[in-house]
Amino acid sequence: MELKWLLCFTLLVLGLITVQAHMDEEDDHDPDADVIDEDDDLEDGFEETESKTEASTPSPPPKVTYKAPVPTGDVYFVEAFDEGTLEGWIVSKAKKDDTDEEIAKYDGKWEVTEMKDSKLPGDKGLVLTSRAKHHAIAAKLKKPFFFENKPLIVQYEVNFQNGIECGGAYVKLLSKTLEQNLDQFHDKTPYSIMFGPDKCGEDYKLHFIFRHKNPKTGEYEEKHAKRPDADLKTYFSDKKTHLYSLVLNPDNSFEILIDQTVVNSGNMLNDMNPPVNPPQEIEDPNDKKPEDWDERPKIPDPEAVKPEDWDEDAPAKIPDESAVKPEGWLDDEPEYVADPDAEKPEDWDEDMDGEWEAPQIANPKCESAPGCGTWQRPMIDNPGYKGKWKPPMIDNPSYQGIWKPRKIQNPDFFEDLEPFKMTPFNALGLELWSMTSDIFFDNFLICSDRAVANDWASDGWGLKKAADGASEPGLVGQMMAAAEERPWLWVVYILTVALPVFLVILFCCSGKKQPNATDYKKTDAPQPDVKEEEEREEEEREDGGQEEEEEDDDKQAEEKKSDAEEDAGSGSQVEEEDDDAEEEEKNPKEGETSNRSPRNRKLRKD
Repeated sequence: MELKWLLCFTLLVLGLITVQAHMDEEDDHDPDADVIDEDDDLEDGFEETESKTEASTPSPPPKVTYKAPVPTGDVYFVEAFDEGTLEGWIVSKAKKDDTDEEIAKYDGKWEVTEMKDSKLPGDKGLVLTSRAKHHAIAAKLKKPFFFENKPLIVQYEVNFQNGIECGGAYVKLLSKTLEQNLDQFHDKTPYSIMFGPDKCGEDYKLHFIFRHKNPKTGEYEEKHAKRPDADLKTYFSDKKTHLYSLVLNPDNSFEILIDQTVVNSGNMLNDMNPPVNPPQEIEDPNDKKPEDWDERPKIPDPEAVKPEDWDEDAPAKIPDESAVKPEGWLDDEPEYVADPDAEKPEDWDEDMDGEWEAPQIANPKCESAPGCGTWQRPMIDNPGYKGKWKPPMIDNPSYQGIWKPRKIQNPDFFEDLEPFKMTPFNALGLELWSMTSDIFFDNFLICSDRAVANDWASDGWGLKKAADGASEPGLVGQMMAAAEERPWLWVVYILTVALPVFLVILFCCSGKKQPNATDYKKTDAPQPDVKEEEEREEEEREDGGQEEEEEDDDKQAEEKKSDAEEDAGSGSQVEEEDDDAEEEEKNPKEGETSNRSPRNRKLRKD
């Protein structure tokens, strides 16, 4: 067993040494040493490179061709930017209120172009190209959307090509008003719904906000959906195109999807903050707590008396009276002394710097002694210390509970059971601030039919996903590519595969040697496969032992007879031989006994 572990440890050490050697070789590699002499080896190098390229070039992945998506049904708004222009879009020229003049303008830049690492040539989108600026752009819908008996589906794609530090990529559905002017679109422009991703610092959000009109006062209030439980960090950092979808139904339910997967859902009546409908009762703002209201659940026992032996002045620590000063303690030696080797600096001015004193160092005489200076007893806990006496706490007989103001009817109460029926909208806008550039938007869609939205997603985002998958090598391809750049990885791969196989063979195929059947002790149970055979052999041995005893008896009788004839006068000798014969009959020979012993059983022959 120790040999097995020694072999495993040796293999691991060899692998680590090989990897380290390759890494050191790459670090110490001289780039000038591989320069090929162009005059001598140009043709040979070209031929070798060409042959290696032909041999190592893998078959190209299936090519995905871009085709502009086309809506398959009735839509309120659709935009794929395939014409390469901002036709139909209006860039805002407004200024932001209550902001420094330098950054108040909406002067951020927009372009229609392809993604930097596009896998679909010809697929263009709207790109926010500037950073640390306010951006605003909007476009009219084909027709206004009225919240009646049809669901609302908003869908578009976003790609944070450079990641995102702080900024948003949400859209606003601008309310249909008489004062609407997209040329002056800004943060205060009324909207019905705001939806989309937003991030600043480590706060990752996916907004769904709608503006609800109070039926009593006519004022609008923003209602925010609850935060999704899903982890949104990947969608902001993986630099991939993601599909964001919002579905609102006439029954007030909503769904928020990313890449056609639901990440948040709920009901606008129950899952918004603040709630759509205010509470029916509120606390009376004029109600005040009475002065004699007792909120104390426990009070000190007024009848408790401090014990007479309670000493509040006793110290918490006292000197240990049992302590003894160690032998050799140097009472007259200080712990620190002036450094005898120190010298006053030449530029020391006693008028300016004062009298010079040598720096203090540890007293060398104290190094070999248990201590120096005045010895003091160590302090220990005082067993008689009790601290300040306080009466025990008891239930307050006058306890009245925590006071709360009384409830009254809410004068502003209303009940709106159809928050879905909000203000109609007739335009879509992007009003953003971002510290990161190159945010890519594409394939905007507003409709009421899920089938139309799914088809649009399949023809747009689905095509991008397929192109990304086709261009990405598989796991084996990635490992091979990494090994070509770092040849020492081949050693890691070989060890990763060979070592487990070797261990499996080592531990599974080299079992312990089974003990021989002849090694079993007399008390061991007989083996199952030879039990019957051993019983048969035992019977034969017993029969053979009886025959051998009879033959021995006959031989002994003959020997006695002959001895009697030769020695007829010696009767006592005959009697002794007769006694010996009887003893031999009673006590069989040792060899005969061993023949019948299970220890000397013959091993069964196959």
